[in-house]
This record gives sequence, C-alpha cells and structure tokens, in this order.
Amino acid sequence: MVREQDNVWSNLFSSKGSNENKSKHAKSLSIDSASKFEDKGSKDGSKPSGERCPKTNLTMEELVAAFQIREKQLLTEMDQMKEKFAKLLLGEDMSGGGKGVSSALALSNAITNLAASVFGEQSRLEPMTPDRKARWRKEIDWLLSVADQIVELVASQQKSKDGTNMEIMVTKQRIDLCMNIPALRKLDTMLIDCLDNFKDQNEFYYLSKDAPDSEKGKNKRKDDKWWLPTVKVPQDGLSDKSRRNLQSQKESVTQVLKAAMSINAQVLSEMEVPENYIEALPKNGRASLGDAVYRSITVEFFDPDQFFASMDLSNEHKILDLKNRLEASIVIWKRKMTQKDGKSAWGSAVSFEKREQFEERAETILLIIKHRFPGLPQSSLDISKIQYNRDVGQALLESYSRILESLAFTVLSRIEDVIHADNMAQNPNPQPSKRSNLKDENQRNSVTTSPRIDTEAMSAKTLSDLLTWSLDQNDSDEKAETDEITNDIDGNASYVESLGGVRSPTACH
Repeated sequence: MVREQDNVWSNLFSSKGSNENKSKHAKSLSIDSASKFEDKGSKDGSKPSGERCPKTNLTMEELVAAFQIREKQLLTEMDQMKEKFAKLLLGEDMSGGGKGVSSALALSNAITNLAASVFGEQSRLEPMTPDRKARWRKEIDWLLSVADQIVELVASQQKSKDGTNMEIMVTKQRIDLCMNIPALRKLDTMLIDCLDNFKDQNEFYYLSKDAPDSEKGKNKRKDDKWWLPTVKVPQDGLSDKSRRNLQSQKESVTQVLKAAMSINAQVLSEMEVPENYIEALPKNGRASLGDAVYRSITVEFFDPDQFFASMDLSNEHKILDLKNRLEASIVIWKRKMTQKDGKSAWGSAVSFEKREQFEERAETILLIIKHRFPGLPQSSLDISKIQYNRDVGQALLESYSRILESLAFTVLSRIEDVIHADNMAQNPNPQPSKRSNLKDENQRNSVTTSPRIDTEAMSAKTLSDLLTWSLDQNDSDEKAETDEITNDIDGNASYVESLGGVRSPTACH
C-alpha cells in the first residue's frame, strides 16, 4: 500500500513538473539543470537532444543560450539600477561626505541627464532606435517609481465584523502625482509615436552639415542652428499625402507641447520662492524693472502692444533679462501686498490697489513673453525654485514635464524645417522673409486667446477681468513713484498672442 502511494505521488509531481516546463519554457529553465543535463549526456556518451520545442521552435542548446543571455541582461540592468539609486541617495556626492544636493534636485538632475543622453539634439525627423527607446522606457520607469511611494492619508470607510462602519485613514498616492504622472506618460508616448510615424517616409531626406552649398541650394540654414542638417525635398515639393501627414503631426505635437507647458508652469507656480532669491531682490519694483520699463507699465492707459513696441527685444539675452526683471518685480509687489508692517524694508507709500494693478499688468506681459518667444531658457526665478526645492514629487513633475516640453519643441522645429523646405520647392522665388518658425508665427497675430491662457487666468475669472484696471483718484501721496497715475481706467483689450508653439526651457542644472 505504501509503495502504491509513493508511485502515485511520484507520478503526480512528474506530471506537474512537465506541465510547468511546457508552459514556462525558457523562463523556468535553470542553468544548473541545463548543466546537469549536459553532464549526464557526456557521461552516457551521447549528445543532448536536438529535438525542438514545439512552441518556441528552439533546441535545448538554444534555450539554454537564450536563458543565459537574458540572465546577463538582468544582472547588468540590476547593476545599473543600483548605481542610479546609489547616486540619488548620496545626492551626487560620491565621496559620501554628506555634502550632496537634496534628493529632489538629485532626482530632477537624473531625469534631465537621462533625457539629454537618450534624445540628444534630435536633429532629424526619424524614429528612435530600438536600443534608445528601450533604454528610455526602462530608466524613466525606474526614476518615476519613486512617485509610487509618495502618499498621503485619506479618510476611508471600513466595515467591522459586527456590521458597524468605521472611518479609518488609508494611504493613497498624492493627488498631484496621481493626476499628472499618467498624463505625462501619455504625452511621452504620443511624442515617440509621432517620431515613429516618419519611419517609412521617403520623400524628404537630410544632407550633412559638410555638404557643399551648391547641393544645399536655397534650403541652407541661415539662422543660429547652422550645425543642423539641411532638409531636401523633391523638386516639385512633397506630395499631398505627405503634407497632410506633416500637418497632422504638427497639430498633435503642438497639443503635447501646450499640455506639457501647462503642467510645468503649474508645478513651478506651486513651488515656494526661495529665501535666497528674495534676499537678493531690490526693495521696490521700480529698482527691479528700471525707470523705462516701470513707466511703461504704470502709464495711465496701458497697451501691451505698445509696451512691446517700445522694448528692445532684438535677441534672446534681452528678452530673458526683461523676463527676469518682471518676475522679480512681481515677487516684490506680492510680498508688499501681504506685508503688514508698513515700517519694514518692504513697506511703501503705493496703495494696495495700485500695487495689485501693476502686478497684474506685469504678469500679463510675462505671459505674453512666454508664448511669443518659445524656447527661452528658464528664468532666474525658475532655476532658483528648482535648485532649492525640497519636494520630491514636485521635482519629478517639473523635470519630466520640462524634458517633454523640450522634446516636443524640438520635434515641432524639425517639422517646421521640412515645411519650409517644401514651401521653397513650390515657390522658388518667394518674397524676402525669415524662415518660418514658431516665434514668427506667434508674433504675427495678437487677438486670440489660448487654452494655456484660459487655464492660468482662471483665478481672474476671465481674460477681460485680467485686463481691467481701476485706479483710485485720491493718490496724491503716490505721485513720486507712479508718475501721475490719477484717473480711473476701464481698459478692456484683446491682445494675447495666438499659440502656434510655446516655450521649451533648456536644462538649468
């Protein structure tokens, strides 16, 4: 009887093992068992079986080799993961002396550096190589996995054994991460899919930067991106199908760009202004802006178009300088509006209403700059916020949205290059004009609003409310600083730039 039971159990385990081997294939195969199999075969003087597995169509030797390769890959990936998270824990201080940066900044730098090494310049409209795509997916998943451990306590109902309901606190992923991480992943996928859509195109190609000018023809780049390859299209231009595809991809990437920009701006606005930044500010808005800019903002009848016409915005440095001064003045005015001690260094004779009015005007100008001049480097305030931020969740969202902004803006620029080359092919003798780009498109029109503006102006109810200022007539004690601002104003003006593209900040670390 005992012998029969032993036979039953042995048959059961052998059948179970065979089923598992059939279902798991190479995943369930171990190197030890493979080596034992080979040793047994050598002892018997026979070679391992050359029979092929019916599902994988591989021999036993091929299965063992595949398993060994996969094991090496997993070990290599594990070593890479250990190295990455060790650097995060050390705060990039490899000496271990505790002098590293904060966890938030280390994580932000890691995402920024990963994007720079994977995407690079992205000088052509072409799919990512499988290796680069796999590396991006793998390593960004590692870094974003930190967000799964950032939780908050929320109330929940639990039913006890006796049927009574109790309110308990349970952990849940923080709401901003729960909402924005999936959205950013979707934008990430859309951008990579957009590049994949150019896989089989054969109507345009790229010349190297060393190609002779005669070959480049009229498509030779004359802007500051001279190192990028020149686009070549057929002599008669692209086909209608290719044009429609380009336009479709352009619209898709533009939406990605707007969404990433909106998330990035929202996260930055929620970050606290560092004390180091505040301590370096001048004592009033006039000193921050300069007399000329201050007078332009505090005039009685304020017109943003006239303001920009009077400013020298001939290069990126001057635009960024104006943006920095505007942001500094906004911080100063906001602090003064919340300052209770009138005798402090932040005190001033300007009324609360007027200061709020000036701050709204400066914010509106700043918003126009962000949309009119895409691709600007991040401002001093943004860099300072990122550098001194201690919230790891915000660091994740800011850096991930920023690199998606940058990639989307780059892809959009490459699409514009192809469209420009196609236009040149169709119209060999065009009127003298600059290369079509996002900045020129944004500067041509100044009447329509945009989804980004509606989002940011929500707290002001409507764009019309944002553009309405009312001044107090009784402000004689404030003439010295406000330059004769004495009348009530009810100025509603439509002036915001249409969004053909948006800012994509450069790396700031």
